[in-house]
Amino acid sequence: QVQLVESGGGLVQPGGSLRLSCTASGFVFKIYAMAWYRQAPGKQRELVAAITGAGGTNYAGSVQGRFTISRDNTKNTVDLQMNSLKLEDTAVYYCTIGSRPPHNYWGQGTQVTVSS
Repeated sequence: QVQLVESGGGLVQPGGSLRLSCTASGFVFKIYAMAWYRQAPGKQRELVAAITGAGGTNYAGSVQGRFTISRDNTKNTVDLQMNSLKLEDTAVYYCTIGSRPPHNYWGQGTQVTVSS
C-alpha cells in the first residue's frame, strides 16, 4: 500500500533552517510528481512546492528563493530544504503524490515551529 512518511520537523528560530524529508513506498515513485503542502492553525492547507518525476519544480510565491524541493528517485525520497525561516512558516508540513489536487494520499505530517 502507499505510504508517505515525513520527518525532520522541529523548533527553529527565525532566520534558521530545517530540512524535511518524505520517504515514499507502495508505488512507482520515479514517474510521479511529488509535493509538499502545509497547514497553519485556522488556515487551509496550501501548496508549498512541487517537483516532477524529471525534477522540474515550482514554488509558492511566499517561499520562492528560500525553500528548495528535491528528490532522489533511487531512495524514493523527496526533501524540502527550508532556509531563512519566518514566523509565518509555522505549520504542519505534509508530503503528497502529484503536483495539483486532487491528492489521494498524504503523510502524517511533521510540525515546523518558527519561534524566537
